[in-house]
Amino acid sequence: MEESLEMRIGSLLCLSGQKLATAESCTGGLIGHRLTNVPGSSEYYLGGIIAYAYEAKVALLNVSWDTLQACGAVSRETVLKMARGARKALSADLAVSVSGIAGPGGGLPGKPVGTVWLGLSASDGDWARVYGFAGDREQNKSDSAEAALQFVLDYLNGGRTLDADVRERGFG
Repeated sequence: MEESLEMRIGSLLCLSGQKLATAESCTGGLIGHRLTNVPGSSEYYLGGIIAYAYEAKVALLNVSWDTLQACGAVSRETVLKMARGARKALSADLAVSVSGIAGPGGGLPGKPVGTVWLGLSASDGDWARVYGFAGDREQNKSDSAEAALQFVLDYLNGGRTLDADVRERGFG
């Protein structure tokens, strides 16, 4: 049986001595939940900030009101600031963030239901990915958490695909 993403991430973080943090919006803590399902995860997972509302993103993750008003919560700019904010707040080596429109409502022109942005921040750079998921609310949250964990794993495996994966996925 293949190891789960969270188990593979844990092994790599333990080997490298790095610490991980999360900043979650639309997933509501699902990424942290999955990471903490692994026994011993306190060795490498520092914790997460669930910042669902704009006010929480501003107060807890240092996302500016200007960014939220100009770009929206579901944007490259916002998830990068969320990831940087979580990395700083928790003194982590690496942070992953997620913000999206899980549905069933909330879609906008150019940002339909299922649009999810992920951010990743580390000492050697910041990256973002965007996805277009087509499930119901629960499936979109699950797919978002899976994609975020894969993003972390890609980074820990040497980051060979980080820049290539900035392009949009799943949008027809």
